[in-house]
Amino acid sequence: MHSFEELRKEYPQFVYRGFDYDICDGIISISYDFEISGLEEFHPTWKIRYSDFIKDIADAHEYDELLKQDDTLKRMIFALGMAELVSYWKITCAPRVIVHAGHIDEKQEKWWKELYFNGLGEFFYRNGIDTSFESFMSIESDCKEADEHIAGGQLYAGGQSFIGERLNGALIPVGGGKDSIVSIELLKQSDLKTKCYILNPRGATVNTTVVGGYGEEDVVVAKRTLDQNMLRLNSEGYLNGHTPFSAIVAFSAIIAAYVNGLEYVVLSNESSANESTVKGSTVNHQYSKSFKFEQDFKNYEETYIGSNVKYFSLLRPLSEYQIAKYFAKCTDYHRIFRSCNVGSKKDIWCGHCAKCLFVCFILSPFLSQDYLKEIFGVDMLNDDEMIFIMNQLIGLEDEKPFECVGSRDEINLAICQTIDKLKAEGRKLPLLLNKYIEEGFYERYGGQPDTFSSYYNAENYVPQPLLDIVIKNCIDR
Repeated sequence: MHSFEELRKEYPQFVYRGFDYDICDGIISISYDFEISGLEEFHPTWKIRYSDFIKDIADAHEYDELLKQDDTLKRMIFALGMAELVSYWKITCAPRVIVHAGHIDEKQEKWWKELYFNGLGEFFYRNGIDTSFESFMSIESDCKEADEHIAGGQLYAGGQSFIGERLNGALIPVGGGKDSIVSIELLKQSDLKTKCYILNPRGATVNTTVVGGYGEEDVVVAKRTLDQNMLRLNSEGYLNGHTPFSAIVAFSAIIAAYVNGLEYVVLSNESSANESTVKGSTVNHQYSKSFKFEQDFKNYEETYIGSNVKYFSLLRPLSEYQIAKYFAKCTDYHRIFRSCNVGSKKDIWCGHCAKCLFVCFILSPFLSQDYLKEIFGVDMLNDDEMIFIMNQLIGLEDEKPFECVGSRDEINLAICQTIDKLKAEGRKLPLLLNKYIEEGFYERYGGQPDTFSSYYNAENYVPQPLLDIVIKNCIDR
């Protein structure tokens, strides 16, 4: 295993050299050019599908040509590269990042450093890296604003880009879990035209769109390919760990929305994502799902891209508890949804990880134990190997699991309500719930008022007509 300080000394420079893209037959193909000077080059790729949505004024070939001329699209592709590069930078954590691909001013430098530093909080913490915002990285750009790759102008001088004036409808990123399913179902009550966005499709994401009633033409697919050199260096003991993946989703999703003529990118991040993973710290596994990132992203897009695509989370006003309560009624999806990272490649619930246990806990007040065992394929609440994970989830341990899980308070509410429900039914309590009582948590949290059913987080960017739908369906008044 190579050390942080040794690697920074040996490989002090990371370079974002440039990007190339091609537009043909409904696909944008992008290739990035990164380098850790003296170690390795990296060329990750993207393919993002689009349609001839403006066929009333241009045929497919003409639309290809419009996209090739669109400077807004160039700025978006450049920014996606800035989000992508941190996955490769972290291999050696070079103190100096040089950007040849596009112009970066001082405010942009600070913006990207904040994303990297906060989004890498878990990476630094779990690798035992002691660094600071000031010292971990500098970003320099030798590209003037009017250079070829990133021009400051727009497709038509004095106005918005040709595409940006014609945006209409919403794109819903789908991850295969309960949250994006709730967004799909809530948006059915709106007047918006909607499409789904899937990055690297797998069983649960595809099945979600099918059950949601979306045909192939209503699903925008993107494929991201990691450079094998990065994977090789990871296996050789270079630095590795969590990066702000949701930021990559954000930048790629606005490209997908823009080229498909859609005005909104509708995320499914809830207020619980704002809670730190480690008590008493700012380390947050879900930083790029937080409202802070959502706010920063909105400002960046408006200032430095200007696509007119609006990015917000429909579920930001809600807690995980409220989302689970609504999802419990979405029975058509119960057999196909998946959010277990351990079992993602096989499209299964592994039944032994923190994400599986959290989803089981948060749904337990609303679904029977027998039904949950059918969904997950195992009886997690009678598995003594899950006791430590439960202790992490409820706050007995200082660290929550490094997964996308709800807040400690709402998990405790869900467990106490499940205990009350089973007692009222005269059912025997499973092992984990008995352990929960033995630890004194039921005494501490049981009987407390339910503050989550009526919870409302006012820090959100949900447009009022959609906010009305969320409040009507998910918030008790």
